[in-house]
Amino acid sequence: MGYRFEIGEKVFYPYHGVAIVEKIERKFWEGEEREIYLLKVVSANSFTIMVPIDNCEVVGMRPLCNENEINSVVQFLEEPNIKIYKDWKGRYKHNQDKMKTGGLREVAEVLKNLHYISGTKSLSFREKKMYEKAKMLIVSEISHVKGISEQEAEEIIEIALQKSTSATI
Repeated sequence: MGYRFEIGEKVFYPYHGVAIVEKIERKFWEGEEREIYLLKVVSANSFTIMVPIDNCEVVGMRPLCNENEINSVVQFLEEPNIKIYKDWKGRYKHNQDKMKTGGLREVAEVLKNLHYISGTKSLSFREKKMYEKAKMLIVSEISHVKGISEQEAEEIIEIALQKSTSATI
């Protein structure tokens, strides 16, 4: 697909969430001169990431979703159908692979799955961290796309997750 982003544009970067393209510059990277995005991650502990433009798709960097995609993901979170791996190691690997894609729907699947499991038994330390990360990524994107506070976005997610688990029980 080959996205091209402009300075000041908000993008999504897997595992870190919403970021702003601060600069586009040429640098030597792995022995050759390449165009690089300098991204400032928009989070409580904001930091900068350098991404070669030709690696954007490989790492899962993408434009923010639009409002229709956000609404679709919230609707998905409300639905009672949940797929679960019985083996926690298989589940963790499967969820980790989904998180790496950076796709909002995939991250929502991880969140929904772990939310359901947390209602039936304790999550492992690693799964708790993954749950928190998935939630933060979704909340951040919803907040930026809808122009609402992160607290309001989190409430939307909590309500949707409650609907899905109350319909499953």
